[in-house]
Amino acid sequence: MLYYLFTYLDKHFDFPGAGVFQYITFRTTMAVIVSLVISLLMGKTLIAYLHRKQVGETIRDLGLDGQKEKQGTPTMGGLIILAAILIPTLLFAKLNNVYIILMIITTVWMGAIGFIDDYIKVFKKNKEGLAGRFKIVGQVGLGLIVGYTMFFHPSIVVKEKIPASVAGLSQYQTFDESNSHSKFQMSKEMKSTKTNVPFYKNNEFDYAKLLKFIGDDYEKYAFWIFIPIVIIIITAVSNGANITDGIDGLATGTSAIIGATLGVLAYVSGNMVFADYLNIMYIPNSGELVIFAGAFIGACIGFLWYNAYPAQVFMGDTGSLAIGGIIASYAIMIRKELLIPILCGIFLVENVSVILQVGYFKYTKKRYGEGRRIFKMSPLHHHYQKSGYSEPKIVTRFWIIGIILAVVTIVTLKLR
Repeated sequence: MLYYLFTYLDKHFDFPGAGVFQYITFRTTMAVIVSLVISLLMGKTLIAYLHRKQVGETIRDLGLDGQKEKQGTPTMGGLIILAAILIPTLLFAKLNNVYIILMIITTVWMGAIGFIDDYIKVFKKNKEGLAGRFKIVGQVGLGLIVGYTMFFHPSIVVKEKIPASVAGLSQYQTFDESNSHSKFQMSKEMKSTKTNVPFYKNNEFDYAKLLKFIGDDYEKYAFWIFIPIVIIIITAVSNGANITDGIDGLATGTSAIIGATLGVLAYVSGNMVFADYLNIMYIPNSGELVIFAGAFIGACIGFLWYNAYPAQVFMGDTGSLAIGGIIASYAIMIRKELLIPILCGIFLVENVSVILQVGYFKYTKKRYGEGRRIFKMSPLHHHYQKSGYSEPKIVTRFWIIGIILAVVTIVTLKLR
């Protein structure tokens, strides 16, 4: 909203300083600051309100140190994260940008599912919360929205770098018109189901090629492979974030690191010069997503003020499901979803630890009549708690690993 106001003032009244709103870097900085302020101010008020309403977390007895002290800690703090993301985005982003619209929908959609789950747990006194099948339906629904829009919306296009020797100037737009010796040109804006592949020289993969066995017209059916992939990614990452949110500050800090990395990736993907240098697809208008990333980072860091050990408030599913959906949708939009196993390695390991633990327990119970375990407890962070590590040490070490994974993720842009 402020973007449009100051653009109008700059255009019609030459208002001093209004022109800075044209710069993504300025608006991103403002989004971070405003997001931090909102989360810090709102956090104190919301925590007091939740205390008055006795909206406390019911802690299952898992035999972990310090667990009883967390009984009654306010939950549903994810509302702080949602507000700190949405308000700065509405203030500083271009609201007619399809990527921003999709991210707002993602935030509200997944936040609503998480809120319903927390509401059932807290106010209906049902520890199970929203049935798992309804969460899956919600995640699939978001996947359909994101996938359908990505596939059909005319504004979601890419430009690829192609050799000048195979491109006619009348058909393709030169990347650097001042350089008559340029070996590459940029194609016209076009619809595509391609994505970037890490550690690979020719680093683009077209999902449609998975259907080549159909015949020469396989590209006509790309929708039927692209949509399921989007749904799987969104479901997996949102569940991974939800599982990771098990000890104070773990999911919040990890998500802030991931958000900062995605912001960098969005900036280079939405900038023609950097996209050319890094040999990745240029995605017109995707640079606006950097503002959303700024709001996301500010929201996570601001919430961490209250969520760091010992936590004064838990985000609940309101926050964790929203965070996971945001990360997945964001990565898909900037065509970097194949980097998720690296960037979101913490979420992946937490997910896998649960799958292995449950699968091995069921297998051994069926075969030997007694269930056996791989870990002392799953998800993985509880295994380390059972091993005697304190929560702050586990969280700090997971953050360090998250930073290393973020660096590796960015390095993949040139390491091929």
